[in-house]
Amino acid sequence: MKTEEIHQTLTARLGDAIGALHAETIDPWIEVQATAIVDVTRACKEDPALRFDFLSSLCGVDAGDSIFVVYHLYSYALRHSTVLKVKVPKDTPVTRSVTGVWRGADWFEREAYDLFGVRFEGHPDLRRILLPDDWEGHPLRKEYVFPSHYGGIDNTRDYNI
Repeated sequence: MKTEEIHQTLTARLGDAIGALHAETIDPWIEVQATAIVDVTRACKEDPALRFDFLSSLCGVDAGDSIFVVYHLYSYALRHSTVLKVKVPKDTPVTRSVTGVWRGADWFEREAYDLFGVRFEGHPDLRRILLPDDWEGHPLRKEYVFPSHYGGIDNTRDYNI
């Protein structure tokens, strides 16, 4: 099934929860309302025409004034894939957790929280996964400035050596 057909199927089933189809890119994607991501992903998994039984990736992307949470779905049964994106504002990056749909989303969501600051409501254990608990900021945001010191260790580099 092509992304256009997947978009039509989801729009027919979920209406306004499904946004625009962005088919002009190398990897076409479907925009989803942040508040509806659980309903949309559950439909993607349970609809017999879609049967997306595998969340292969979930990541964040800093888009300047907002952050996208990107979901790559795959159906082993039907051998098709799609990409969903949720857009959240950078000052309040909040969406719902899909760990109830795919348990494997757990660490993906923790990584997006750790590196981009996206909060996933309903996540069973949302805490840092890569950085220490006392780390300040989210290093994959474009405006992030790497600290010159951490834990008494100088992080500056002398490139004139």
